[in-house]
Amino acid sequence: MRQLWAPWRYAYIESAVNENENEPCECIFCHALNANQDDKYYILIRRASCFAMLNKYPYNNGHLMVVPNKHIGGLHGLPIDEMGQLMLLVRDCQTIISEVMNPDGFNIGINLGRVAGAGVPGHIHIHIVPRWNGDTNFMPVIGDTKVMPQALEETYKKLFLKKQDVFEE
Repeated sequence: MRQLWAPWRYAYIESAVNENENEPCECIFCHALNANQDDKYYILIRRASCFAMLNKYPYNNGHLMVVPNKHIGGLHGLPIDEMGQLMLLVRDCQTIISEVMNPDGFNIGINLGRVAGAGVPGHIHIHIVPRWNGDTNFMPVIGDTKVMPQALEETYKKLFLKKQDVFEE
């Protein structure tokens, strides 16, 4: 078996603590949602029970997160209708990314809990990461560097303009 070494992840693992995910906090999602500065926080779409925003530290250009408005750490406390709205927004975001960026595929997923890789374990969110053939190379592994060909602001503008064309709100 071949092994892939990612030594920069060890700092994240060492910092893991048993956090109480139900304690009130000023999480990045709640802060962005309540700030009403969508362009500053890259909030692309707001819906009644959820919103979509660009990841400030993306794996690839166009990396979005779909987040319930409710501060909740897992799926169990989320009402069924809100789960449905969350998935509809995932679908709509995938449509926008497809039309603007023409990726070859997507990674769509949820990390539940810090040990599973959740950077914000107290507020569930769904990652949508567009993927292209050949988008993985030696740079992240050897050089601890990810080459991002487009600025976050430019990605936001392009997706925002397409959102207006695709979904008249």
